[in-house]
Amino acid sequence: MPSPAKPPLIPLWIKLAYTGFMAVLIPVYLYHYGPTNFLYFCDVAAVMTLIAVWLESPLLASAALVGIFVPQMVWVVDFFAELFGIPLTGLTKYMFDQQKPFYLRFLSFFHFWLPFLLMLIVKWVGYDRRGALTWVVLALVLMPVCFFFMPEPGDYADPNLPRNINYVYGFSEDTEQTMMPRYVYFALVMVVLPAGVLLPTHLLFAWLMPKPRVVA
Repeated sequence: MPSPAKPPLIPLWIKLAYTGFMAVLIPVYLYHYGPTNFLYFCDVAAVMTLIAVWLESPLLASAALVGIFVPQMVWVVDFFAELFGIPLTGLTKYMFDQQKPFYLRFLSFFHFWLPFLLMLIVKWVGYDRRGALTWVVLALVLMPVCFFFMPEPGDYADPNLPRNINYVYGFSEDTEQTMMPRYVYFALVMVVLPAGVLLPTHLLFAWLMPKPRVVA
C-alpha cells in the first residue's frame, strides 16, 4: 500500500497570503522601479521566500533568513528611529517621504515583517546549514554587479531609479561615503558581509532552529 501523504509543514493560508502579497508587489515594483530593483538582497529574499513556501524548502528559506536577518533588523531599528525623529543611517527615510505614493511605502513595509515570517517558516521546515553558503555565493555575485554595472549614488532625473543597490557605495542613495576610497570600501564590504554578518547569523540560527524536516 502507498504510504500516506505527509501533511504540509507550512499552513496553506500562509502560502496563499504571501503569494497574494507578491502578486501585487512584483508588478508594482516593476512598473515604478524597473527590473534592477530586484537585485536588492531584500527583494531577492522576497522572491526566494515565495518559492520556499510552496516547495517547503529548508534550503531556500534558510538562505533567505541568513541573508536578510541582520540588514532587516537594522531597517527596523532605523524605521523606529526615523519615526521618533532620531535619524540613524537614513535607510528608511523614504518611508516618511510624503512625495512617494502611500501604497509604495506600504508595500515596502515588508522589510519590517519578512524576517519574522522567515523565522517562523524556518521553525516549521527546519534550518538547512547549506543556506548560508548559498546566500554567500549569491551575495558575492550580486555585489560586484551592483558596484560595476548599476547606477552610483546621485541625483537622477527619475527619482525612482534604483541606485547604490545593496549599498555598495555607502548607506545613502544620494551621496557616496567619504570615509575611504570607493574600491577600498567595496573590498571591505565584500569581506565583512560574509565573515562579520552572515557567518554569525548562520551560527545563531544553526543553534536556535531545528534541523530540516525534509532533506532536499
